[in-house]
Formats: sequence, C-alpha cells, structure tokens
Amino acid sequence: MKDHRALLNQGEEDELEVFGYRTQKLRRALCLLASVLSCGLLLLVFYWRPQWRVWAHCVPCPLQEADTVLLRTMDEFQRYIRKKVICLYLSTLKFPVSKNPEEPLVADRHSVINQAVLKPELKLRCIQVQKIRYVWDNSEKQFKKVGLLEDSNSCYDIHHTFGLGLTSEEQEVRRLVCGPNAIEVEIQPIWKLLVKQVLNPFYVFQAFTLTLWLSQGYIEYSVAIIILSVISIVLTVYDLRQQSVKLHNLVEDHNKVQVTINVKDKGLQDLESRLLVPGDTLILPGKFSLPCDAVLIDGSCVVNEGMLTGESIPVAKTPLPQAENTMPWKSHSLDDYRRHVLFCGTEVIQVKPSGQGPVRAVVLQTGYNTAKGDLVRSILYPRPLNFKLYSDAFKFMVFLACLGAMGFFYALGVYTYHGAPPRDATAMSLLLLTVTVPPVLPAALTTGIVYAQKRLKKKKIFCISPQRINMCGQINLVCFDKTGTLTEDGLDLWGIVPTVDNCFQEVHSLASGRALPWGPQCAAMASCHSLILLDGIIQGDPLDIKMFEGTAWKMEEYNVDYCKFGMSDSSIIIKPGPKASQSPVEAITILRQFPFSSSLQRMSVVAQLAGEDHFHVYMKGAPEMVAKFCRSKTVPSNFSQELRNYTIQGFRVIALAHRALTLGKISEVERIARDEVESELTFLGLLIMENRLKKETKTVLKELSEACIRTVMITGDNLQTAITVAKNSEMIPPGSQVILVEANEPEEFVPASVTWKLTEGQENRPEKNETHINIGSNSITAGEEGSCYHFAMTGKSYQVIFQHFNSLLPKILVNGTIFARMSPGQKSSLVEEFQKLNYYVGMCGDGANDCGALKMAHAGISLSEQEASVASPFTSKTANIKCVPHLIREGRAALVSSFGVFKYLTMYAIIQFIGTSLLYWQLQIFGNFQYLVQDIAITLMVCLTMSSTHAHSKLAPYRPAGHLLSPPLLLSIFLNSCFTCIVQFCAFLCVKQQPWYCDVSRYRECFLANQNNFSANVSLEGNLTGNATLIPGSVLSFESTTLWPLTTINCITVAFVFSKGKPFRKPIYTNYVFSFLLMSALGLTIFFLFSDSQVIYHQMEFIPTMASWRVLVLMAAFIQFCVVFFVEDAILQNRELWLLIKKKSGFYSKSQYKNWRKKLAEDLTWPPTDRTDYSCDGKNGFYINQGYESPEEIPKGTQKVGGQTTEQHFWTRL
Repeated sequence: MKDHRALLNQGEEDELEVFGYRTQKLRRALCLLASVLSCGLLLLVFYWRPQWRVWAHCVPCPLQEADTVLLRTMDEFQRYIRKKVICLYLSTLKFPVSKNPEEPLVADRHSVINQAVLKPELKLRCIQVQKIRYVWDNSEKQFKKVGLLEDSNSCYDIHHTFGLGLTSEEQEVRRLVCGPNAIEVEIQPIWKLLVKQVLNPFYVFQAFTLTLWLSQGYIEYSVAIIILSVISIVLTVYDLRQQSVKLHNLVEDHNKVQVTINVKDKGLQDLESRLLVPGDTLILPGKFSLPCDAVLIDGSCVVNEGMLTGESIPVAKTPLPQAENTMPWKSHSLDDYRRHVLFCGTEVIQVKPSGQGPVRAVVLQTGYNTAKGDLVRSILYPRPLNFKLYSDAFKFMVFLACLGAMGFFYALGVYTYHGAPPRDATAMSLLLLTVTVPPVLPAALTTGIVYAQKRLKKKKIFCISPQRINMCGQINLVCFDKTGTLTEDGLDLWGIVPTVDNCFQEVHSLASGRALPWGPQCAAMASCHSLILLDGIIQGDPLDIKMFEGTAWKMEEYNVDYCKFGMSDSSIIIKPGPKASQSPVEAITILRQFPFSSSLQRMSVVAQLAGEDHFHVYMKGAPEMVAKFCRSKTVPSNFSQELRNYTIQGFRVIALAHRALTLGKISEVERIARDEVESELTFLGLLIMENRLKKETKTVLKELSEACIRTVMITGDNLQTAITVAKNSEMIPPGSQVILVEANEPEEFVPASVTWKLTEGQENRPEKNETHINIGSNSITAGEEGSCYHFAMTGKSYQVIFQHFNSLLPKILVNGTIFARMSPGQKSSLVEEFQKLNYYVGMCGDGANDCGALKMAHAGISLSEQEASVASPFTSKTANIKCVPHLIREGRAALVSSFGVFKYLTMYAIIQFIGTSLLYWQLQIFGNFQYLVQDIAITLMVCLTMSSTHAHSKLAPYRPAGHLLSPPLLLSIFLNSCFTCIVQFCAFLCVKQQPWYCDVSRYRECFLANQNNFSANVSLEGNLTGNATLIPGSVLSFESTTLWPLTTINCITVAFVFSKGKPFRKPIYTNYVFSFLLMSALGLTIFFLFSDSQVIYHQMEFIPTMASWRVLVLMAAFIQFCVVFFVEDAILQNRELWLLIKKKSGFYSKSQYKNWRKKLAEDLTWPPTDRTDYSCDGKNGFYINQGYESPEEIPKGTQKVGGQTTEQHFWTRL
C-alpha cells in the first residue's frame, strides 16, 4: 500500500521502520470475545507479541490516516514496538492562533512545526518513541523529531531569528508541540515490575507446571520451587527498582533549575528550566548547571564537561560567529562546532561577557534530545545483546518442549489403552510433559553470572549489564586507548627544541630544572593554553598545566594596576614568576582563544604583551598540522627527521608557532576569523614531553598475547609515538615488521590512493629495547606467519580506506595493530568493523573520547569514575588495564558454568523423562519423596552451587565454546542420553527376570505371602495399604525401587562430569560447598539403597530387594559413571582429537577474520610494501593494484593455516 511504510531517524544509529494501521471496531470486538473465551490467554500472547495485536485489531493504511503505528528495528533482532498516534490541538492555548495557512506559526522558517499543524483545524499528529516526540510532517509525508532547532539554520538565522528571544505566544506553541524540557525517569511502581516479571513466558509455563504438580500432591518440591522463584523475582524487582531510583535521582535535579531568559519585546524573565523551548535565549549568570543544549551567541565561558567526556578538564567555549552566508551553522564551523555548544548536564564554571551585555546562548535541544538525555536513553534502552548462547538456549528449550510433547502423547496413548479415566490420563500425560522443562532453569542459569559479578566487585570492577559477563568469555580482541590507559595519565616536560633561521637548535632540557629563557617560545608556552584560574588554583588540561609550569610564569586575576600597561580588560593576566628567567615583558593577556579539538589537532590564541599596541598569535598542536600553517621557509628542512627522532623514542611532541597580528582596535580581535589568524605563521620549535608506560601494561599485554587474544591500540596521539609505545609494551613483538598504511583523498585528476611502506627505525635511546627496522626488501617472505607484520595507520587514512577501498579494509584489519590520530567517531567505527569480522571486541579506555567505542564494543571497560562511564557496561575503580584479564577470566568461568548447568539440567530432565516413561508403561510413577530427593537434595542444591567455582588464574590459549549447538556438546547430550537409556532399560527388563520379582499391583496377596524370601525381614502390610493405592498410577513397585538409585546416581554422575575445572575454572575440589553436597548426595543415595530401615522404606516408598541385586544396581551405576567420565574426558573434551577431526573433514571456521587470515596466508603478494594502489573511478569499494595486470583472486582450497594457533569456536575442555 502506498505511504503505508516510512523510515524514522533515517541514516542514524536508531533507525526504525514505521507502518501505519487503522483500528477496526469489529476486529477489536472479536479479539475481546476471543480473550474472554481463552481465559485471557490471547491477551498474554498479544503482550508477548505486540505486532500480533496490531495485525489482529487493525488494517494497514497510509501513515497520514493511521491511529496506530507499528515500529520495527532495523537490526538483526527485528523487534516490534506498538504506539498510538496522539493528536494535539493548538485551540487549547490561551491566546487565539491564526488559522491562515499562509501565516507561519513560528518565526523559524526551517521548523517542522509550520508543516505539522493542519489548518484550520489547528491539529497535529504525533507519536512518542523511546522518550522522543515525533510529529507528522504534512509536506514531506513522514514523522520528524521535535524538541530541537533544525540543523539547516545558518549562523545568521540563529543570531537574528533567536538572538533577541522568542515571543511569549511562540513559546506557548513550542511548549505544547515539543513537550517539557525535562529528563524524567519514572520510578517504576513495584506492582508493574512484578507483573512484567511474572508474565515472562518461562514463569507462565512454570506456574502451569507447579499448579499441575500441586494438584497431583507433589507439594514439597513445588513449594520449594515457588519459594525459590519468589525470591528470584523479588531480588530482580528490587534490583530494577534500585536502578530506577538511582537513575531518577541522577536526573531529577536537572529538572528543577531556575533560569533567566530573554522574551522578545518583554525583556528578562525568570522561570523553571522545564518550561524552556528550542529557540529561547538563555542568560548565563555565572556558575550554572545547564538544563539543555545551547549554542553560545555572545560572550565566552568555561565549562566542565566531565559528565560527557569522563575528564574533569575545563573546556573554553566561544560564541558562534555572525556570518552572513546561508550555510548550515554546523557546516560553517566544520568539525569543530562543539566549541560553540554548551551541553546539557555540564557545569558552567566561569563566564566572560563580551562587553555588549550578559553572556547569552540560544537553546538548541531540550529534554531527551539533549546530550544528557541521549546518555540516559542509552541506559533505559540498551542495545540488545546478540550472543549465540541465548538464541541456542531458546532452541534447546524448544527441543525439550518437543520431547515433552512426544511424552504427552505417549502417556496419553498408554493410559487410554489401559482404560484409565480421561481425567487421570490427561493429568498423567501433562505431568510427563512438565518433566522435560526443569522449573529451576532460570535461577540456575543466572547463578553463574551472579557469582562472577560478586567476584568482579571484589576486584573493584563494577557492572551495569550482567548479561555481558558471559560475552566477556568470548573476547578475542581488545582495543586499548593509549594515554591514561597504557601510559601514565600525566606527561613530564622533557625539553624544547627551538628553531632559529630555519634550523633546529640544541635541545633545552627542562628536566634539569633550568628556567626557560625569554623568547617567542616562552611566550607561546605561557599563553597558548586553555587554563583558567578558579579560586586561586590553575585548572585545565594536564598537558597545558605541565607546559605552563615549565615557564615558571604565574596567572593572576585582572586588576586596575594593569591599566598602566595599556592592556585590555581581560579576566586572566600572565606574568613572570619568582623562578622565571629575566624577561623584558612584565605581563601577557590572552584576548581570544581558538580552542583545541581532536579533529583540528591544534589550538591558537591572540595575545597582547604589556606595553605593546599590536597583537601576537601563538599556536600549538600536532607537529604535522602546525607545520601546514607555517611559512615553508620557516620550517626546518629536516623537520620530518627531527620529529621522527623523538616520536620513535616514545616522546609526545607538540609544535609551536607564532606571528605578529596588526589590527586597529581590540574589538576587531573578537570578530576576526580563525582562518585569518591561523596563516603565515613562523615555526618556533618542538616541545618534547615524556609519556611513561604504566608498570602493569607490559605484563597484561604479554598475558593476553599468550592467551591468543589480539591487542590493538586506538589513540588520538601521533602515529610514530603510538608505534614506539606498542613496541616498548611488546604489543608489537620484537622482530615484527610494521607497515605504514597512508591513504590520500582523491584530487582533481588523481584517484584516491593508498601507499604501503615499511617503517625504519634507529637506536636513539640505548636504555630502551628498540626494534631496528630498515626498508630493504619490497615484500615479506611468503612463508612467514601472518602475525609477523603489523599495519599502522592514522584516522585520516582509515577514513579514506573506509570510503574508497572498502574491500581492502578487512585485509588490513586482520593485522592492523596501531590506529593513531583517531577521532571519537572513528574509534566507534573501527570497533564496529572489527565486529563485522566476527571478532568479540573488548574496549578499554579512560572515558575521554572513548564513550562511543565503549558502548559499541561487546565489553566496554571504562577506567574513569566520571558520569560518562555510566554508558560503559563495566567500570574499573583501579585505573590500569589489569582489569581486562580479570574480566576475561571471570567471563570464561561464567560462560563455562552456564554451559555446565545447562547440560546438567538437560540431562537431568532426560534422565527423569526416560525413567518416568518406563514406569508409565505399566501405569506406575516415582513416589513424591523419590522425586523430592532428586529435585531438592541433588538438582536444586547442585545447580545453585555448581557455578561458584572460581575462575582459573591463568588464561588458556583458546576460548570456551561460544554456542550450545556445537558438535561436542550435542554429542555429549546424545551419548549420555543413550547410556542412560541403555542402563535404565536393561535394569527395567532385568528386574522382571529375577526369581523374587512379582507385579505388586496385580499380585498383592502372592507378594505378601512370600515377603519372607527378602533379605529385609520387615512388615510391608502398612506400607502397601498406606501408600500404594493399587490403581493405575501406583507408586510401589520393584521397577521404581530399582530405577530410582540408578537415575539418582546418574544425576550425580553428570553433575560431576559437567563440572570439570581446567582450563577455564579452578579444580572442582576447590568448590567446597559443591563438592560436599555432591558427596553427601551420593552417600545419602547409597545409604537409602542398602538401608533395611522400615521408616526409610515407608517414606521413600521402596520395596526391599535382595542384597546381591542392590550390589548389581550399584555396580551398574559405577560402570555407567566410568563410561561417561571416559567418553567425556578422553573423547568429547580432547582438543587434539577434535582438531584432527576438523583437519581430516576439511572443516574450517565460519569466522570472517579466520577466513581472511587463511586467504592472506596463501596470497604470495600480501602484505604489500613500497607500493601505491589507486582506487578505480566509478567503482566504489574496489581498487586497482598498479603492479599487477589481473585483479586479485582469492585462493580456494582447504590447506591448513600455517602455525594454526587460533581459538576454536565449538570446542571446549571444561
């Protein structure tokens, strides 16, 4: 149907498909009748499947006419969300609204509000999806987001349309349409949380099971399960409630801020922040917590953005320029538009008016559209986990349910054949159906995660997404940020290399404590920074602080004494300190700052020296970037070599530059464009800073390497510095080759290109163990393993390859180790690309600029305690990377425990199913106490303690199985089922052949007359008359007496066999509680088997048998244990055997990265070195290798990958 479907948030991460539907009263009435007739079952199905409810109640229609919409996610889960379309009427406002279609409702010509309101009805249609409101755009026929100013507004629009504020009428219109400026997290009522938990499909089935068992008199175990389920539900509800309260408290203060705004034609007005709307002009009084996102239009300020970046470093904000063009304001500011934006939740700690009135900002976004709102939404609506374990678990449940269904029809047939009443036949059949799905399963599967979470907490690693702990067990690649993660957070000033007359001079060591002599380099270091003086304390970026301290100058607040120097009224004055070298300049004032950003890789300031009437521009930043803005004749000819000399030693290098700026008035400084300031500079020299490795780094990286876990560095620092840090930390092992990948954007007549070259190294610091690499050969020997070379590239090259050489990207990533000068967006993109190659990716960062990558990774570990870390699943209170192996170890232990518990419960269900089915054949069943001992004394206790075995202290060089449907696990279940079936079937038949056997239910008198033949001389009269009803379904029989010890010991056997320790967990005997329970259960079973106590026979509903028979039963159980243990340990968990089977069968992993490794190992032309490849015009995603005529062929075949040491997906040794 035309216009039935559209896209919501097209091109964004949260893109959704939206479908229009119209409710039909007849369909709704029929569904209501069906719900009543099904006793509410249909409503339950509709609750589980909201799309079925929409399809049942509604008919498809164009979105413009829809009263209900169905939204579908675009990810692999294809989840559905049902939403009602709400109508808002502007006629409810207190003032008359124009009904003239030609007259806009709001002054902003770009606003969707003008297109959304239907006239003359004054009505608009909207939906609320994940806290964001969307209105129907009648002109473009799609739902559009409201609560924000459109990005299409130019700088001119923002200044002139909103600079003086909105009229009170337009504010009211926007408040109605956009909703309140509030990030409201509802504290979920306990009853609602309880209903959500109880209506979980498994709990519904559990309720049905327990109701049936209670009706059959199986009270004790049912009560135990009810108590356990109630405890589980209460704990879950309590946890969810606590999280809800915590999040509510976190954001509640944000909604109660008093603000001052400018109302057009009315002046200043105070109001609550929840009444703010996009377009309002906000007055910044001073210290202030921002209740919305706003763009600064007048004055400047300093903001603490720790909530967003994880770093409590003051950030300077500058006003949006008053450009006359129609270019969108974000495009005008290029990638650095954030320097004008004040983000919701951040703290304004200092304001500086421009002299034309107070500091003003225009509200950009409100409510959940803001930066803080987006952070809260990421917690409320986390990205669903795509983990094979959970989908496989569901398939297993379906299999067990199908097995139960088969048992249901088998039991129904048997009981009907023997003429049992339909009521009894149905009840007994349903009983067999419920045996196959253990009700203890949910509690048992979560215990491993709970234990792991407790152990992680002891190691100061906190988790907000416990389900990800299992996923950590599959991690095979970890990305690390460099600064603050692999290296120390702070930098030490090592020295400065000045330039004079286009030549580098001798390095001036600052480590020696010698004062830096006065000169342009000293002036640049003293003024080119974003430091502020707050309560007499210098605050700002640690790098800036170190640099400033190296000058021995000091900062002071402006006062009237500085007027004598003819200096401008600035809030901060910089002057020589007592230890500074003698200077002819008494003070410096900073007039204008162009802040540093990771995308621009530079910052600059306009400063004035005391006593001078002209101005100076100082710049600092990445050396390669600063050199581009300098006059070429001022940059030394050996610039690249000198830079390499320091970066190859692991130093952090900053370049400095300067120019004199001649302007007529100080007021012109505020209007001058950054491009005009940052040009024709003079190169001043290099500032050398030392960044030391953390002492734990090398040890942890070595441990991960030995465990065959890849490590990758993603940093915003210099490429050569990153390479050196990687070598010093042995992320790149000694003797390995590093290939630089440099890609360039296409130019007018030249297509995009990518150049490959080997790095060259030299020994500059003998105390460091450097690897010497010289460019000697054009290619690496084909026979060498893939791991002997590593690719290194910058963010710029990554972007070019991503856009123009997409088919080349996987080849680079399987051996890419160093990614430098990466922006936050590129970090997230890189993590996603690794995931597309089927890597399970961990990301460890300090929170600054890493938030996106931390959220994107399978396991993001933040080393920051700032509020930004709430977006990361894991947070380590210990600020080093030792948390990474801890997390992987616990993840592996939890994963193996989950598999062991699942296998055990599956076998426990099958064992009981086989035993019960055999007894059903002659209308018998195990007694209540027989079930009770198996279910509570063994299964319940074992399941709750099996997972408490601690993680092994050493990481194994391979991972545990990643999914349940793997050959060893399926074979284990199948073979154990066969052994169980054989033993129980043989015992069932053999007991009938014994000379003392009789069918108790048929030959009661004969049995009583011959009871003296038994080894136990006990009276059974009371036992028979008291418990055995001698009707179909009787408990007392030789078959149940024989099968019960076999099934019980079988349960104990599989619990022991499936709980093996190494290599992922400690040995089983270290789990004292579990070992004790297992031995106690075995002892109790043997005691029951050989005891001749009448009390035990009466309670357990046994019949005494010959002692020799009981010995045979025990021997059969022991033989079964030996067979099961041998098969499980020597065959199913034999890694070498499975590798041999894989090799002989020609099986290879489906993982993309393994296939690429295999293909590249067979490709004699890979890796390329000392050559340039060009993209093919008009064929995006392909490239031409100029050195070869034929296109690359991917070799086919099934040869073994050289030196195969990669981990296996389907094999595990528990």
